[in-house]
This record gives sequence, structure tokens and C-alpha cells, in this order.
Amino acid sequence: MSAYPKVKDEELVGTYPAISKSGGGYVWDEVLEYRVWCHPHDGAPDLEDGDDYYYVFDNHEEALEFSQTNPGCEEPVALILQEEYIDEPQPGQYIHIKEQRITEWPVEFLSRPKRNPNTIPAFLSPNAPVNRLEILRGLTS
Repeated sequence: MSAYPKVKDEELVGTYPAISKSGGGYVWDEVLEYRVWCHPHDGAPDLEDGDDYYYVFDNHEEALEFSQTNPGCEEPVALILQEEYIDEPQPGQYIHIKEQRITEWPVEFLSRPKRNPNTIPAFLSPNAPVNRLEILRGLTS
């Protein structure tokens, strides 16, 4: 059993655009693929005329093994889908954004529970705990 979620649709792995948002949003809805970025300047084979490139995987374990056994590779990241998310334009100022976006996340962020209909309203509630991250971590509602 994997420590991280399965991808939404294995047949779509590798079809998503290379360019995406990076991090943020606090919540996730689906994992689309796992990526391992390769850097020729760090020892990865130069397959793209000196540019960075990535390999895609449908599970974290294979991505991690690839990253650990090939030179010039980063740790895997997850390409995720956010149907809604939380924007923080300034520290402590949160905005509920109700639009879809695709972003890359550190895989460790997937240890947070998947967003449910109450996650963002509870996070933004005036009755939220002092440490709002407890809601995102599934420690309180």
C-alpha cells in the first residue's frame, strides 16, 4: 500500500502541460501524476539541449526510486488538481478561490486529507482554531 494517493486517471498521466502553478492553495482534490525533474547542470543526461525536463509516474514509489537512482534528479513532486483553493496574498489574509487550477506540490503535502466541502469554510470561519492548519491536517473540523 502506498503512503501517497493514487493518480486520478492512469491513462492521462503524461498528458498534462509541463507548465503549471507551483505550490500554494493549501488544499488538494486529485493527484494527476508524479513528476521527477531532471537537471543536466546537476548531472542528468542532456536530452533537451541543456534545458530541464521531467519524467512522469502514476505512483510515488516508482518516482522516488527513479529520482534516487539517476543523477541530476530532484525528489518527486505531485501534480495536483485544485477545484477550489485558499489564496494568501498577504500573511494571514485568506481568500477562498472557486476556480480550478493545476499546481505542483511537494509530495509531503499530500499527507493532508483531501479537501471536502467543509474544509475551506471551516478554515475561514471566525471560530477556526488559532492554528488554522489543524483543519487542513485533519486534526480538527
